[in-house]
Amino acid sequence: MADRPRPQPQPHSSSASTRRRERWLVVLGVALHAVYMLSIFDIYFKSPIVHGMAPEPPRFSAPPAKRLVLLVADGLRADKFFEPDERGRYRAPFLRGVIESKGRWGVSHARPPTESRPGHVAIIAGFYEDPSAVTKGWKANPVEFDSVFNRSRHTISFGSPDIVPIFCSSLPHSTWGTYPHEYEDFATDASFLDHWSFDQFQGLLNRSFEDPKLRQLLLQDKLVIFLHLLGCDTNGHAHRPYSNIYLNNVKVVDQIAESMYNLMESYFNDNQTAYVFTADHGMSDKGSHGDGHPSNTDTPLVAWGAGIRSPKFLAYTDKPDDGFRFVDDHKHDMPTPQNWALEGFERVDVNQADIAPLMATLVGLPCPLNSVGSLPTHYLKLSKADEVEAVLANTKQILNQFLRKSQMKQSSSLYFKPFKPLANYSSVLDQIEDLMSARDYETAMKHSEELRRMALAGLHYFQTYDWFMLMTTITLGYIGWMVNLIIHVLQSYTSFPANLVKRTQVYAKNTSMKVYIIGCLVMGFSSIILLLEKCPLLYHAYVFMTIFLWTRIVHNFEFMKAVWRCLSNMPFKSVMNLLNISVIALFILEFLVMSFFDRKLYTWCFLILGILASTCVAIFIQASSALAVYIWFACWFLSLFTLMPAEIPENNNLVIFSGALVILIATASRWMATNNTSFWLYLTRANKWDPQFSKLFFVQVVFVAISSIMVWLSTSHRSQNKELHPLHQLINWLMAGVALVLPLFSPPSVLSRLTSIFLGFAPPFLLLSIGYEAVFYSAFAMVLMGWIFVESANLYCSEQNGSARHSSVVDGSIFGYDERCLQLSDLRIPLLFMILFNVAFFGTGNFASIASFEISSVYRFITVFSPFLMAALLIFKLFIPFMLVICTFSAITRIVRIPRLGCYFLVILLSDVMTIHFFFLVRNTGSWMEIGNSISHFGIVSAQVVFVLLLFALTNIYTKDIEFSSRQLNSRKVM
Repeated sequence: MADRPRPQPQPHSSSASTRRRERWLVVLGVALHAVYMLSIFDIYFKSPIVHGMAPEPPRFSAPPAKRLVLLVADGLRADKFFEPDERGRYRAPFLRGVIESKGRWGVSHARPPTESRPGHVAIIAGFYEDPSAVTKGWKANPVEFDSVFNRSRHTISFGSPDIVPIFCSSLPHSTWGTYPHEYEDFATDASFLDHWSFDQFQGLLNRSFEDPKLRQLLLQDKLVIFLHLLGCDTNGHAHRPYSNIYLNNVKVVDQIAESMYNLMESYFNDNQTAYVFTADHGMSDKGSHGDGHPSNTDTPLVAWGAGIRSPKFLAYTDKPDDGFRFVDDHKHDMPTPQNWALEGFERVDVNQADIAPLMATLVGLPCPLNSVGSLPTHYLKLSKADEVEAVLANTKQILNQFLRKSQMKQSSSLYFKPFKPLANYSSVLDQIEDLMSARDYETAMKHSEELRRMALAGLHYFQTYDWFMLMTTITLGYIGWMVNLIIHVLQSYTSFPANLVKRTQVYAKNTSMKVYIIGCLVMGFSSIILLLEKCPLLYHAYVFMTIFLWTRIVHNFEFMKAVWRCLSNMPFKSVMNLLNISVIALFILEFLVMSFFDRKLYTWCFLILGILASTCVAIFIQASSALAVYIWFACWFLSLFTLMPAEIPENNNLVIFSGALVILIATASRWMATNNTSFWLYLTRANKWDPQFSKLFFVQVVFVAISSIMVWLSTSHRSQNKELHPLHQLINWLMAGVALVLPLFSPPSVLSRLTSIFLGFAPPFLLLSIGYEAVFYSAFAMVLMGWIFVESANLYCSEQNGSARHSSVVDGSIFGYDERCLQLSDLRIPLLFMILFNVAFFGTGNFASIASFEISSVYRFITVFSPFLMAALLIFKLFIPFMLVICTFSAITRIVRIPRLGCYFLVILLSDVMTIHFFFLVRNTGSWMEIGNSISHFGIVSAQVVFVLLLFALTNIYTKDIEFSSRQLNSRKVM
């Protein structure tokens, strides 16, 4: 007589109440991640610009120059400008002559993002890229800012339609002009654009001889003339900076500088013109710019004319590193390359924003109000008194920004923390004035420069003033959310003693109202404080969300204490096991974080995983040796793809080969489904009663074969006739659409259904593929199938051995339909899911940017430009690997009989550990790509709470009726 089965422990809560609680938990998770995603814009991307300061003009008896000429060669690299050509001749003979006989020179260091707008804003307005611009277009600054042009009496400017209007379109005292966008043709030599700018200005001077008003305008002081020379940038993009066209453009720029100098001197003939020649950014060898590479950040700076010192000759000596770093992190006093042959002339490097106060000082203007540039005095030819006056005006202008920010923050703060190093700034200013009166200019200069340095530090202090509060609130919010998830999983999906649950339920009934009332009071008090401090509404949302989450934790405090007592009473071995698994989980999650920056890490991951998994299968699970070899081969095969370039090269032969590979893998899976050995019968038990699979399998294989043929036919016809044949287009749409429906009619056994899903997604994926990503589909499916085999083999061998550990498959039922409670060892399933889910992200590209995927992928379905349809097809292609992972994940939860929603909450818990890490990795400096990638990484992991749930809902159509019978379940039914 069979033993009577032990009574099953009662679930902690009814199925209906648990489902209701889970719906609210999902809604809370979606709201929390949506609100907290916005927090990065309040923390990292807040505009540094403030208004309401008074200008500080330098107290000169007379400015050094009456007018200023600014020449900006867009995209000109410092090394290509200074170095000789292959014949030993210098590409810029005029400006080199200026360096040697008339003026000063150096390297201007640009701060990433090294793009045209931020570069020109730094040169002309004196501040670096406004971080809030990350959410705006690059051609127009999103906020109003002051500039040298604003302060001038009149500004004349000619150049690119993308640059000149930024500074002149709303400037009433300006005369400006731009060429049409059509002139920026990458197929031609763009140096004519530079000639256009010069010709426009020359024509303006010629017209002034017949226009008295124009001549009067030109003869007034504080005149600024700006020529934007785009040729180097356009030629660098189109032909690379080492091409003859780009290098010849350097000569063109030099000729324009010479022509401009001769034109100005002959027209005005008063030696009252100052000239500044520089570039906004450099150009990489690939013909791009944006990042912090020296080829992008190092730009030439040459200044001469009125108010500029003559060259200083010196013997070259190797100077030690003084610790100073420019904004691009380059060392101060770096040695000049020998091939520049300029070691004998003093080199004065500057930060790019330092050029704005230099230009303002030359024509006696106040520095732009938002400038953070430091006046480079080594360029100026001034008396000691005027030099100190100029530096003091620069210092006061930066100090005024600091004082304005301090005043704004103090007016809205209940507890204001001042910047202590500048508490006595007024006495320092008085001391500087006294030193100047006593003609102690050297000491006055030191004090002014030190005060300026402290004012810049104070600006940074107030820019990051709220960071600690906001980051603490958001971090506590994420931690509170994760603790709530852990509590829910422990209460709903684990086998804690029934009396523990009863005690906590009694506690909840007696005190929940008190806890929530206290939580509401804390929220109300926080709201009053935030209102008094005039904080934005989103600050209220951050704080409310965090308080609510921690109120729920306090509500479950007795349960947490009981859990802690259980953990305390556990054997030492069990505690160590818990710690070890936690450390391994954290290591895997940190590995996944690093993989966002280097996808090649997955190659090492699957090489190691192949060895470990096959060893475990062979030794510990003691399954078939063929299974161990299969696992090893599948992992190593998949490891190849993350070594391949993210930009997929077109190769239709690979796509066609992949069609054959899909059929081969499906045939092998079909053979396993009809194998009579005990293990495969165990895995495919449901096949015995459904003979229809053979017909469906044949139809799906034919669909894959036809899709492979259509790949070749569609591409060949399109390449010959430059269009997609309507019949081919119709067949492709039908193949893709019908193939997705067929898996619904497959047998419900695990192996049969997953094989059918694999075949069903293959035709649309093949038709949307252009290269090696089609082979990735097969390799990825092999690994997913291997995961199924390992979990099944583990369960099969455990049941064969009568393992007590796995007897809970039926004994630990939660909701009454043969699902057992979660155990610590089950954490491997969400962890493996996370790894495979991320491989689907980065296996064949960078999911963080859809632009990294080829638009030609959709050409077998549509060729007429339709952005929404094309984007939909592209996104659908990207979703297919994710759907395979989710289907496999769902099947495995059925195999090992664990609740899928419980595993979903564990996946969200693990992904939020990564979310906190990415929250602190968001960047507001660097190239646009670096800033954008840091935001998209944070956004991707934050959105997984919705993304994974959405995919669960979609794939549930295919997986909801999957069946799996275990030996123990059958024996239970017999009893």
